[in-house]
Amino acid sequence: MKVDVLVIGAGAAGLMCAIVAGQRGRSVLVVDHANKVGKKILMSGGGRCNFTNLGVTPAAYLSANPHFAKSALARYTPWDFIAMVEKHRIAYHEKELGQLFCDESSKLIVRMLLDECAQAGVRIETSCGVKRVRRTDEGFNVVTAHGEVHAQSLVIATGGLSIPTMGATGFGYELAKQFGHAVLPTRAGLVPLTLSGKHQERYQDLSGVALPMVEARVGKRSFRAGMLFTHRGVSGPSILQISSYWQPGDDLRIDLHPDEDLAAWLQGQRVARPAAELKNVLGDKLPRRLAQRLCELWFESRPMRQYREAELKSIGEQLHDWPIVASGTEGYRTAEVTLGGVDTDGISSSTMQSKLVPGLYFIGEVVDVTGWLGGYNFQWAWASGHAAGEVA
Repeated sequence: MKVDVLVIGAGAAGLMCAIVAGQRGRSVLVVDHANKVGKKILMSGGGRCNFTNLGVTPAAYLSANPHFAKSALARYTPWDFIAMVEKHRIAYHEKELGQLFCDESSKLIVRMLLDECAQAGVRIETSCGVKRVRRTDEGFNVVTAHGEVHAQSLVIATGGLSIPTMGATGFGYELAKQFGHAVLPTRAGLVPLTLSGKHQERYQDLSGVALPMVEARVGKRSFRAGMLFTHRGVSGPSILQISSYWQPGDDLRIDLHPDEDLAAWLQGQRVARPAAELKNVLGDKLPRRLAQRLCELWFESRPMRQYREAELKSIGEQLHDWPIVASGTEGYRTAEVTLGGVDTDGISSSTMQSKLVPGLYFIGEVVDVTGWLGGYNFQWAWASGHAAGEVA
């Protein structure tokens, strides 16, 4: 089979690239080794697909080159994708912090992309693994499970290593290396953190206890959102966000109640409720089981009148700067994204084309660009896919 553009990977980035290239009149084939397209789209946002974020800015992306994402993000914005969603009459809502979700099902986003592919004449083949890729004078010769394909342009949209149960592999990185591209070290991002030893023992029976708002800090980076204790450590949006910046050995601090000065509040409680025990007083601001555990291990629980002002000040300050000694992460098994990937030094930021091999493109998660939690990674997929689709 001969095509103008072969896209390997039928996820968010690959489908967007195929649509845009097909709309230009290019003959496009998309292949994917999985049995259906858009698996990550389908599971995103609890099945409602957090498809973009109104607050997208290059500062919300991690990359060895923090400037790389600027061009693609500027040329295909959240509003461009929203226009497609509205054209297909998919109802959506803003949940929080600019995060947009489908009112109904993420299946509607996949259906929209497939409808757009059909209108653009794009052909899609699933359960179609790639066995070999070779460079030719005319472009690329690709041996797939369904036969040989000759393509002028080859787009790698194979994703990262996160959630291997959904078919994630390192195939895209291997292809990049085959064609001389550097691949930066990869690790799990947007992932729960694990505790070990005494640090795990202190908290493991708090599994399921949630705090609606904490501030998680590593160095100068901080995120405010919810936190959840798990059997093996800590999770929740604030932890997932900070996990992309945390490395083993880094000092992780949690402000357990960032919206109020707890030292001043505790002083007031000493006057208002002198007979109340500290654990019960803290239970008004923190989950009761957590308040009790903190008092068992660190703050001896006594009636409030028995605390000196300096003691309450110290307790308040500790609650705003609580150390969590993480030992690792849950890894790719539960990670939402993969940090690192194909080095952006070898890719054009405006077209996503390889600087080493004409006609070869890298888009989406396989590239060393990783967004925050909350729709940012889908917007990178749409934007990088659109950039490549305009020229491939």
